[in-house]
Amino acid sequence: MSNKDDVREFLTSRRANVTPEQAGLPTFGDKRRVAGLRREEVALLAGVSADYYIRLERGNLSGVSEQVLDALARALQLDDAERAHLFDLAKAATGPVRGSRRTAVSKVRPGIHRILESLSTPAYVRNARTDILAANDLAFALYGDILDRERLPLNLARFLFLDQRAPVFFLDWERVADDSIAALRVEAGHNPQDKSLTELVGELATRSEEFRVRWARHNVKHHRTAAKRLHSALVGDIELTGEAMELPGDGLVIITYTAEPGSPAAEALRFLSSWASDTDSLRR
Repeated sequence: MSNKDDVREFLTSRRANVTPEQAGLPTFGDKRRVAGLRREEVALLAGVSADYYIRLERGNLSGVSEQVLDALARALQLDDAERAHLFDLAKAATGPVRGSRRTAVSKVRPGIHRILESLSTPAYVRNARTDILAANDLAFALYGDILDRERLPLNLARFLFLDQRAPVFFLDWERVADDSIAALRVEAGHNPQDKSLTELVGELATRSEEFRVRWARHNVKHHRTAAKRLHSALVGDIELTGEAMELPGDGLVIITYTAEPGSPAAEALRFLSSWASDTDSLRR
């Protein structure tokens, strides 16, 4: 899709999410033919003319000032991730900036490997394209045969939508799938010149109806923390908390899984730690 298509569908979908009541606008009991706000109402709330907003919603964000973008974000009640995405789309509308083309990081520094191994919880490192590049022993134990030391990287989005094991492993598959695409949307807006990301999206959109439907929603989300219910081959169902720690200079994110102290999940993690330690000894 072109930048204009992305802008048009993003603004249209966000406008549909806000009702006149939420925006504090009177309706006088009129029958509305559109979900959410009308274009004229968004223009009124943003303090721009209706004609100007219509031009913006048709996909033309080139040269739009930060003040107007801020006004649009307020009118459409965008959250932090959506606001940042709007600004990324506007930046991309001006055309590629010299030196802006970059691909997802594919290597992990030795120091980051040491950090992973020092953690007492399952942890892995992924890039913005959702490739798992490295993991510690506990993560390999938790994921079982899904993660193979000899076959990294594993692309999480591809696993979620093309591997039949995914709905078995992720007990809340629907939510995990939504979050994964929302994170990919953020990266696609932030780094539209990443050819590898474009190719991944094209592949998944071609091969997965579930992906295609979700991608068309244009939802974006910053991945920071979330409850994760997983089914491990070693310990069965386990409920953990996933935390994302960004490494901005490396373009990577460390994902850790922790459990409430004294919970069954904490006991399961202790078993996984013991199993991983024994397996590591045998491997040596």
